[in-house]
Amino acid sequence: MSDRVAVVTGTSSGIGAALARRLLNEGWAVAGLSRREVELEHGDYQHMVLDLGNLHAVQTLAEKRLGALMRDPRWARVALVNNAALGGSHKGIEDTDPEELAWLLAVNTVAPVYLMGFAARTVPPQTALRIVNVSSGAAHRGFPGLGDYCASKAALRLAGMALGEELRSEGRPGGARADAAVLSYEPGVVDTPMQTRARSGGGEDSPWSRPFRDFREQGLLEKPEDVIGPVVEFLSGDAGSAFVEKRFGA
Repeated sequence: MSDRVAVVTGTSSGIGAALARRLLNEGWAVAGLSRREVELEHGDYQHMVLDLGNLHAVQTLAEKRLGALMRDPRWARVALVNNAALGGSHKGIEDTDPEELAWLLAVNTVAPVYLMGFAARTVPPQTALRIVNVSSGAAHRGFPGLGDYCASKAALRLAGMALGEELRSEGRPGGARADAAVLSYEPGVVDTPMQTRARSGGGEDSPWSRPFRDFREQGLLEKPEDVIGPVVEFLSGDAGSAFVEKRFGA
């Protein structure tokens, strides 16, 4: 039986699905979260249907199901991978719809930050803890038409950085936590459903969607299976720095 468990969001497709399969093949137990059911037949996989935009449901599921899973004494290592995200409206900032923005921030930022904090306070202190936030170049740089997405990823990046500092701080309630680390990982341009939606966002005449169509036409899209190696390595490795940033291919 496995002594390692990973909670992975967005396992219905793309990077989340590829990562869940890879971890299962490498001996992890995996709990997957997504809005849709997943056809993944494996004795060490359990699926939880959840819309991360429903923050009440996120908190309820964490308290009723994830808490018991993360506290299970059989685990020597617990991981959380915040992978699920919305790609944004592909509208200019001038056309921001506040309700659409609030929903995107709930999925891309609020839910992942909450889940990071929940894992940090729930996983027993003697258990190794690894947290991965799937990030983007948009967390560092503004892109036209992606202001909402940029804001959400930049906020998650800095929240992960802050958590890393807190985990190693003697001022943390319960004291510093040595065997814990956070990774902010940029997988690059990956062939996922988010990319498919980005190519059609705003319509054929939208200047904001043209770069995403160019990625496909120029053969620049990576396969999800090809970009997850650094994540698996981090989840299985020793905790060095409390916060680490990595970029695929760099």
